[in-house]
Amino acid sequence: MTKYRVSVSKYKGLFYFDSSFRPVPLEQHFIGIRGKAGSPQSKKNLDYVTYLKVSELVAQGHQVMVFVHARKDTVKSALALKETAIAEGKGDDFICEDHPQYSMFRRSIGESRNKEMKQLFDHGFGIHHAGMLRSDRNMMERMFEARAIKVLCCTATLAWGVNLPAHAVIIKGTQVYDSSKGAFVDLSVLDVLQVFGRAGRPGLESSGEGYICTTEDKLTHYLDAVTSQIPIESKFQGGLFDSLNAEIALGTVANINDAVRWLGYTYLFVRMRKNPFFYGKSSLKVVFEEAFIPLIGVPREATMDDPQLGNKRHELITYAAQKLADVHMITFDRSTGTFTVTDLGRIAAKYYIRHSSVEIFNKKFFQKMTEADVLAMLSMSTEFDQIQVRESESTELELLMNRIPCDVKDGANTSQGKVNILLQGAISRESVEDFALVSDMAYVMQNGGRIVRALLEIAISKKWANVTAVLMGISKAIEKRLWPFDQPLKQFDLKPDILYGLQQWADDWSPAQLASLSAADLGKLVHLNDRHGQALLNAAKQFPAVSITYDLRPLGPDVLKICTRVKRAFSWNSKVHGTNEPFWLWIEDFQGLLILQLTHLIFRPATDVLNIDFVISIPNGIPPPSVTIRYVSDRWMGAEDEVYIPLESLVMPTASLSNTSLLHLPLLPTSYVIKDPSTAKAIAGKIDHFNAIQTQTYWSIVNTKCNVLLSAPVGSGKSSLAHISISMTMIQSRESWIIIITPRRSVAFETVSELGAILKHTGITVDYTTGHGVLDRPRGRVVRVLTAAQLLSAISKRNNSIPILGLDVVICENLELLDSTYELAISLLRHATQTSNTRFVSFSGSLNDASDMADWLDVDPSGLHSFRPRDRDQSLVFSTTTFTIPQSGALFKAMAKPAHAGIRMAPPGESAIIFIPSLGQCKPIALDLLTQCALEMETERGYLSPDTSLDYLEDRLARFQDTSLIDFVSKGVGFFHQGVHKSDRNLMLELYAEGLIRVLIVPRDSCWTLPVRATVVVVMGTQYFHVEAEGSDRQLRDYDLTELVRMQGRAVRQTGTGYFYLFCQAETKDTFTRFLNDGLPIESRLLETDDLARWVSLQKGRDGGLKAQDILDVLSFTFLSRRVVSNPTYYDCTSTSRDENLSRIVDELMLRSAELADSSSANSLTPSLAQTKSDT
Repeated sequence: MTKYRVSVSKYKGLFYFDSSFRPVPLEQHFIGIRGKAGSPQSKKNLDYVTYLKVSELVAQGHQVMVFVHARKDTVKSALALKETAIAEGKGDDFICEDHPQYSMFRRSIGESRNKEMKQLFDHGFGIHHAGMLRSDRNMMERMFEARAIKVLCCTATLAWGVNLPAHAVIIKGTQVYDSSKGAFVDLSVLDVLQVFGRAGRPGLESSGEGYICTTEDKLTHYLDAVTSQIPIESKFQGGLFDSLNAEIALGTVANINDAVRWLGYTYLFVRMRKNPFFYGKSSLKVVFEEAFIPLIGVPREATMDDPQLGNKRHELITYAAQKLADVHMITFDRSTGTFTVTDLGRIAAKYYIRHSSVEIFNKKFFQKMTEADVLAMLSMSTEFDQIQVRESESTELELLMNRIPCDVKDGANTSQGKVNILLQGAISRESVEDFALVSDMAYVMQNGGRIVRALLEIAISKKWANVTAVLMGISKAIEKRLWPFDQPLKQFDLKPDILYGLQQWADDWSPAQLASLSAADLGKLVHLNDRHGQALLNAAKQFPAVSITYDLRPLGPDVLKICTRVKRAFSWNSKVHGTNEPFWLWIEDFQGLLILQLTHLIFRPATDVLNIDFVISIPNGIPPPSVTIRYVSDRWMGAEDEVYIPLESLVMPTASLSNTSLLHLPLLPTSYVIKDPSTAKAIAGKIDHFNAIQTQTYWSIVNTKCNVLLSAPVGSGKSSLAHISISMTMIQSRESWIIIITPRRSVAFETVSELGAILKHTGITVDYTTGHGVLDRPRGRVVRVLTAAQLLSAISKRNNSIPILGLDVVICENLELLDSTYELAISLLRHATQTSNTRFVSFSGSLNDASDMADWLDVDPSGLHSFRPRDRDQSLVFSTTTFTIPQSGALFKAMAKPAHAGIRMAPPGESAIIFIPSLGQCKPIALDLLTQCALEMETERGYLSPDTSLDYLEDRLARFQDTSLIDFVSKGVGFFHQGVHKSDRNLMLELYAEGLIRVLIVPRDSCWTLPVRATVVVVMGTQYFHVEAEGSDRQLRDYDLTELVRMQGRAVRQTGTGYFYLFCQAETKDTFTRFLNDGLPIESRLLETDDLARWVSLQKGRDGGLKAQDILDVLSFTFLSRRVVSNPTYYDCTSTSRDENLSRIVDELMLRSAELADSSSANSLTPSLAQTKSDT
């Protein structure tokens, strides 16, 4: 019967035991009760027949379990049996006062709040059902097992959940109320068999007895069902919708074909093939009637035409998927059959919320709701359908409703109203007397917390500020059993007299106000002594509070970055706070309705300050009146704060007009423009024609003497133009000196290698200089490659008043990576060459606004070439996929399937690069990708090309020093990072070039040293954990935009289409896509470090030092001096006057340099100091 479900062979591995194997033989008795089912006469007959059997069995010295089908019937049946026994003079037969442990059990039961249970125990009866408290149920089980009670009236939950046998079991009636149908149905045969399984005590008795009392018309049905072998039928149809949603949310089912295959693994599929009639229209009607979808039947002939029921499974999945799509839990593309989980579906799967509840929430959930509205909506959830209104509870519910704070529109006469009242009563710590209400209240609290957290995540996904704050309060209210208006310090374990005094005399004082007083003052405030005041002071200081400051940093005419600093303002106590304190931080609009950006942060014992950057859009460059930063603790009621940010005086930078239009010119052949034979020979085979950008800018860069700035997308040939320009300049003279400045050492090495190959036979020297004299004019024709850190170190040691002579050209590479070191080095070099004819030729990636950089480098409008990313010649498909899962292993599990799909987009034989946040995630993510590959392609070769020779592969694998890499490389997956041995890393690149490795996994920080490209580039996540210093807490940060540009550039190839897939958090998508498509924002970082102050301090130690005017003169050569006019708010300037802003900066520099004068770091700018910052 079940072997098909678990794929067990019926010849071995399948074990079947019939009733003859039962350790205690069972007598089965079937008793027919006269009277119409549910009639008073039938109930009276049923009660009396049950009593006769119970009395008979007890008289024989046996224990009896009486199974009923409603919680209240356990008490009613027990009382009826007790009263009948007393009326017939047999009450003493049931009493167990002679039991040796009777007095102990009597004391234990006296501690229970269940009055009926206490009353019945004295007469030898007990009750048991799921609505009782766990402690009461455990007590009943112990008493019955110890034979301290003789008759236990219980529901079927005892038969299913607890191994508690008795000599005899009696099933009293077979009519069970089904709340989902609103009618009575027959007790299932499976329940009957399970109850009969309780009969007989192995090892203690030689037999057991099972009795089923039912109406005469049902007697034959149960007789046949119990004595015959009835197969178990599947009930999976009822949970199909929610199960399918869970699989889609997990990523294991992505389309109809996946779902049809998944359904083939279920027991439902097995039984549909074996018993298609049972799963015809009539049986499915009950399952699908609440879903309001067309009915699906399985005609018997369908198994002949389609033995695997592929069409029927397809039909079933399609209906279920359409239902999920209708309630917005998934998006269902009928044309392709693909499923995509929505935030609503993911949250429902995470918190086990039924689709029917989601349907209700879709209708009742609004952007602005009060606590009463939220509680009313919560009470409608179908998870509470089993909570029924009972007449005996109405009075107590009415009294409870009068004591709770929020109005209940439905009153106490509906199921929703009852749930609402019980939930509010539990939060208010109200007590109820009725034992059924006690259990219902516990159930409501247990499930209410889960559903509220789901609603909270739904509100966050919708960016609804008002209702998010309300739901956070209700979530904590359920957890703490404390209302938001209650005194927050009630969450501490303070003595009752302190809490009373606090509520009586200082209830309107906030914890922060209390923490500002002394212990003596607090003692007086609450009319107690100093010792009580100290306890109150400790609690107030430990109450989670923060101090929030911010800086406004416009990144463009319509983008504002708000740099937020959250400082801990409470004392950490591990007993109170545990290992961490989570909280939410978000920015909401001036109306308080929409969350503009949100983050979830964690304070740990070592955390003092958390830095968070929010990036928000400013439509049309017109700021709103204000925004608000809101802080809300995830655990503590009342731990909230908000900071109002006025934006009325905010000055946003103006829109850029510096972009260059790409002209449709005939592409220049390199043979036409490069006349030097050695240079032409060096680039032969690499470049036949210039691309469009090279063609348009060639004349300006190579054939003029003016300063030039080329801002163009990655892969547009900027470096090639620079190398050709250097070659042409050098060849035209016998004495020539060129300096190439790079932001990173890795870029310098790459430049030396490429340029050295071009100039190898020209007699021109290319060197990477790190020693002294790098700014001394050399003899002959020399190209010196320096990092910005090396240049700053060298130029800082020179006398600022002595100019640098004889320097012909300065090439500035990768200016999009401009930091304080790079800017200061170029600024000082420009200041030192202002009297000479030094030409500055600069290159950068595409910039959002290059006009100020051109002005800084003294570039005329004719020399400025600023192209947008879309102007590249190469074809690049850019796709963004967003996720709302926090940074965790679950996030990368969810990303694995779309990442694998992206890899599969590469043509046969082409490769992919996967960028991930950290080195430690390389192998887990590789395993996830290989798992997805195995599931889809059903092969163990992974991404390895099918035509790869295994002998050749084995020979290459034997060369690895780290044998742990072999399992991955043998499946076509490699790694590139500093944690791999250099020889293994080089071997990886070799195998990647040969096509043996088709997927290369690279951590974020290795993107700068990765020398290869790929057809497909996937960025799996755009956040990483950063640690400032050893021992400090880690903080979650977003990737820098320059890193994403570098990663995107790895997908740009000279031939063929590249594919770039960006997987990021939903709130960062707009920012990333905006700047990746329009160009990078660039601002001066001189004021973010002490580089400039150290330089000033160093110059002060020289002859006469520097005066304020000298510093002002140097500052006029910086990029900063241009940006304080164009974007003053970014630098905390209130004026648009350059002189006024620079004068203020000079004053601050003088003070800061004085502070650094006595520190050892002010003695010199050593290469290692600046270089470390530049190269890491």
